Order: sequence, then C-alpha cells, then structure tokens
Amino acid sequence: MNRTTSLASLKSEDFDICIIGAGASGAGCALDAALRGYKVALIDRKDFASETSSRSTKLIHGGVRYLEQAFKKLDFAQLKQVRHGLEERHIVLKNAPHLARPLALMTPVNSWFEGLYFKIGLQIYDTFATNDSLPKSKWLTKKEVLAKIPTLNRKKLHSGVLYYDGQLDDARYCLALAQSAAEKGASVANYIEVRGFGRDNKGKLNAVEALDVISGEKLTIRTKLVINCTGPFSDHIRLFANPLLTERIRPSKGVHLVLPYDTLNSEYAMLIPKTPDGRVVFAIPFEGATMIGTTDTECDDIESEPTLNEDEKQYLADTLNPYLAKPIQPDQLRAGFGGLRPLIAADPSKSTKNLVRDHEVEVDEASNLVSLLGGKWTTYRLMAKDTIDQVDEMLGRSNACTTADHVLAGGEGYVFDAWQKLVSQYKLPEEVAKHLVKKYGSRATQIGELVADDLSLGERLSARYPYIRAEVIHTVRNEMAVIPRDFLARRIRLEITDWDETLNSLPVVADLMARELGWNQEEKQRNVDAYASEIRKFVSDAQ
Repeated sequence: MNRTTSLASLKSEDFDICIIGAGASGAGCALDAALRGYKVALIDRKDFASETSSRSTKLIHGGVRYLEQAFKKLDFAQLKQVRHGLEERHIVLKNAPHLARPLALMTPVNSWFEGLYFKIGLQIYDTFATNDSLPKSKWLTKKEVLAKIPTLNRKKLHSGVLYYDGQLDDARYCLALAQSAAEKGASVANYIEVRGFGRDNKGKLNAVEALDVISGEKLTIRTKLVINCTGPFSDHIRLFANPLLTERIRPSKGVHLVLPYDTLNSEYAMLIPKTPDGRVVFAIPFEGATMIGTTDTECDDIESEPTLNEDEKQYLADTLNPYLAKPIQPDQLRAGFGGLRPLIAADPSKSTKNLVRDHEVEVDEASNLVSLLGGKWTTYRLMAKDTIDQVDEMLGRSNACTTADHVLAGGEGYVFDAWQKLVSQYKLPEEVAKHLVKKYGSRATQIGELVADDLSLGERLSARYPYIRAEVIHTVRNEMAVIPRDFLARRIRLEITDWDETLNSLPVVADLMARELGWNQEEKQRNVDAYASEIRKFVSDAQ
C-alpha cells in the first residue's frame, strides 16, 4: 500500500465504487468488490480502523448474551444474530490465522444450579456453531478451574464452565483487509476527508469531493456509486447526501480498562455473567496485559474521542473484584480505551444495551447513496457481502462473493513455527520473532530483511515489549503509517496496553518516521507534542 500512488489514482481515474470509511465494514466491502472485478476506491478521514474497529473487545463470537436474551424474551432477531456470528466465526479465524486464533473462556459459577444453567446455555451455543472446529464447552470442577486461572477467589468459587470463541487483533485484521483489497486493485488511502459530493442532472451522486488531510490538497474522486461505511458517523454522510433523511444511528459508548497480565495470570479469558445493568463483562489476556470490558452507555457526543473515565473504571473494577482473590487497585491501571457502537435505532424507547448488533443495507433513492448500517466485527464479511450484492443489483451485474475462501495479506502459507527461521536467519530473539510472525504472518521476513540491512533496526522500542525499530520502517513503507499514533496504537497495540511505555517509545518512533517521511525538526516535534498531549489526556480522564 503506497499512499502517493493511491492519491494519484484517486485524482485521475474513474471508479465504479467509492467507499467512505476504512473500518472493518468498509475494508471488507472494498475487498469483496475488488474480488468481484469492480474498480474500487477506499478512503477514510483518519487511519484504517481508527475508530470503532480498533476499540472492540477483540472477540470473534456469536454473542452468549444475545443467546440468553433470545430465549428469555423469545426474540428471534437476537437468535438470528447469534447464528450469523457463529457461522462467520470460523471464516474469520480461517482467513487470517496469524491475526485470529481460538480463545478459551471460563465462566466462574458460585453454585451447582448456576453451573447447570450456564452449562445448558453454552451447550446450546455449541449446537449453533456448525462447520466449526473449536472444542465444545465443559463443566469443570473448582480444582480444574483454579489450575487454569489461579488468581480467582477460592472462597466463592463452586466450579466453572469452559467454552471457546475466537480472538483477533482487530486493528491489524482491518489493515489486512485493506491491504488485500489494494493487492486486488483497489485504490486505498487514509486521511482523506469527505467535504461534499458531485451529482449528475438527476441528483444522483457521481463524485466525492475530498481533502487530503496531510497535504491540504483538494481532490475529486469520480465514481458511479458511493458506499457509506462510517459506523457511528453514518448519519453525517447520509445527511450530507440527502438532508431530508431521518437519523438512524444511536451510538453507544463502551470502554475497556487494561491491567497487568498477572491480574488473571492465565492465557484463559473469563466471562463475568452478571453485572448490575444486565450486561456481561469479559477479562481477556491481550498483548501481555489483561483487558476488562465493556460498558454500555448512551452517547450523544460523537465528535470527541470516547475515553475511559473514573466512574467507568470503578464500575469495571467493582465487577471484576468479587471474582479475584486479591482485588485490583486503581494504581494498577496501565491503559484504557473507549469506542462507539453504531447501533441501529428501530425503537427509540429501547436502551442501547437492548438494541441488536445486526446490520442493514440502505439505499437512498434520491441520491443513490448506499449505507451499511450497524453490525459488529464478527459479521463484517457477511455485512460486506450483503452490501456488494446490493451494488451488483444496482449496476446490473451478477458476481459471486468469494471472500469466504480468500486468505488475507500475511495469511498465505502461514505457519507459526516460521518464527524459528527468523531466529536462525536474522538472529532475532525468540520473543521478538514470535511477535513478528503473529502480526505480519508470512510477511514477517520483510522485517527480518530490514534488520539484516541495518542491525540497529533490531533494537527494541521498549525493554518490556517485543516491538522493534524495523517495524516502524516497514509500516511506513508498506502499511501507510503516516503519524506516530498510526504505528503505536494500530500497527502495534502499545497505546491500548501501556500508556507509560507509549510515551517512552514515542521519541524513537518519531525519529524513524521523520527519516522515512522527510519531516523537518519542527514537523517531528509537532507530531510528538500532539500525540503526547492525547495520551496525557487519556490518563487524566481515567483518574
């Protein structure tokens, strides 16, 4: 992915489809459309997965809570959502094996009756997972549970039910979708902001007027159709295209707090089945830390970045602490992050936690704008399929969707044991080599080659983590990292796991990016100051 090449293409070529929003749904649509032979443009006003798609709980799942609600309320919409999620789960795992993997989740229970309840529920969950290779759920004894998660409260624990879902690195998975689309001919660019639309004599959209946020240059992208994949911001684009439309999205804020790995001291995740507001909360090992989430609160301000605040931190801590032998303390917080869910408001009287995470493809007859509304990470491929099927109908084509079997960038010929070659061939430490293989898959050797050419690039950015300098160079050259936050928050995940080490690594990252991108001292310092200010605000909001 080369941004300069993409910009030249966006300015000079005619497209079948211009997709606004390069999160999971937009990047998924771009790949599907490119595979069907369409000429595709994919743009985002920020970075790939910079909003909702990098702020998830990192789970690939059908939704245990949706299943419970479906049976309690005889809600078939919830049941359909579970079925869709479980059908797609194995595809998400299969198509990017370096970025997604099975995850074992433990549900601690305090009584025999509670154990039976969850065991029956999770057995039903298992039966919905057809064409699936994940292990089935098991009811474990107290001793077996403690052997897997030794930090649990022994006094309250009766037993536990173990089940499996999937886990993914959401930001890098989205990037792999965008990379794969680019490799199939899509013109892909981040930091391109929509400023308006061009129209034909019937009022139908035929161009996107945009601004290159990095250079300040204006551009016009000529296109037959426009697809709106902007998640929580969908109404903004919809009303831009047609001010007479009614708003459809009710954003909901969800936050996560991040604690040291030894909070659970386990590679097993935990599902907390009971919270005061009727949600479930997960405690999940991720990138050497323990991530706790999520919340669900109404959100009217979608222009400000959602952050973890003190009340939310306390809520999540109070939810987790009864299950731990040693309660967590406020000073253990290492990081936190918030995101917005793009929930479709069919019933204004419902609270956001009762809205289904399903999706809808809307076509505005006046402007011809296609909007993909709602949805969740696990079903991104199905969402994209439904959208491009609609495009086929509008453009009078009939193409087969092939994304179910399309291995994503880095997944081709992936073997985890390839880390051993990185150790032997490039003299990288084992921890670093394993990290590179998990993030870049079969393309990890590209980072190894950078180290071979310049041994200083093998140095770590932080002594506590396996991230190395060569990754900065690689992501600028091949993954369109433009500012330090692109790298530290999304190409690697340091921002969401350790604020202190993010600040400590920032000067070196900025130096390397400045060298690659030609920044002068003033530009480099401006990037450092802007990002450091953002991190300090996250810390302040959480205190």
